[in-house]
Amino acid sequence: MTANVTANETANEPADRARTAPQGAEPSTEELVAAIHRDGIVARKGAFSTEWADRLREDIEAAFEEARSRPDGAVGRGPNRYYVEIHPEQMRGFVDLVDHPWVRQVCTGVLGEDYEIVELGFDVPFAGAVNQPWHRDFPAPEETRRDRRLTSLAFNLTAVDTEEDMGPFEVAPGTQFDDGSEFKHEMFPDKSLYGRYEGLAVRKYPQRGDISARSALTIHRGTKNFSQKPRPVLVLGVDAPGAGNAEHHDMAVTKQYWEELPERVKAHLRCPVVDELTPITQKHTIEGLVMGEA
Repeated sequence: MTANVTANETANEPADRARTAPQGAEPSTEELVAAIHRDGIVARKGAFSTEWADRLREDIEAAFEEARSRPDGAVGRGPNRYYVEIHPEQMRGFVDLVDHPWVRQVCTGVLGEDYEIVELGFDVPFAGAVNQPWHRDFPAPEETRRDRRLTSLAFNLTAVDTEEDMGPFEVAPGTQFDDGSEFKHEMFPDKSLYGRYEGLAVRKYPQRGDISARSALTIHRGTKNFSQKPRPVLVLGVDAPGAGNAEHHDMAVTKQYWEELPERVKAHLRCPVVDELTPITQKHTIEGLVMGEA
């Protein structure tokens, strides 16, 4: 497999050129952690420039074309909706993303100093994508049920400016601590509960350069794409030590790329270092999403 860019081009790209200058006072770590525990989601507007986001879209498009050219390279998450996992070298701005001060601040505050980067991929709803069923990404771990401790985060970055007809992401704030033991597969609430989630629902309209962080346990769904435009969204998965989500993913880096990474990034990147990258066959299939909402 050939990465889109070389290790030098990625690791040495000056991060400060990719970021939009901060506007006003930044929230404290305590405020960000409190927001995630209250709402299950928090966001940072203008974390990156629109030019940076446009390069992200180019890399997603190239990775999607490659993944669709081989069996099981892209997994369905509903009609006309796909998920693809990629290696860090397939994204020119990977270091910019994982070393962004806001990302580090949120990860450290919620997951602790030894947080682990375990997943990189993207979700693309195309024209004709339908409402997904309300769901969380995996069953709630015991630490969350017992202690209300969050052990994972999903960061999302849109590669396009989101519009109403493009099937915006919809989230039900505050549902990350719902027990979920009675959900189907402990992930899909019964339709009798949909009224509650629809009453809580907030649609998100991120623009290029924005970033959000949420608990993967917060009940959410992608909505119907009425437009003819795809809405690609990058996903970065981060765990607390011992959370175990890395076993669902096959992210790797080459030796050359690893050697060029900043030590601060290496400290959190838990993946094999290999001579040559192997195309990823997606493991994390969510079967309940394949048909969309009935």
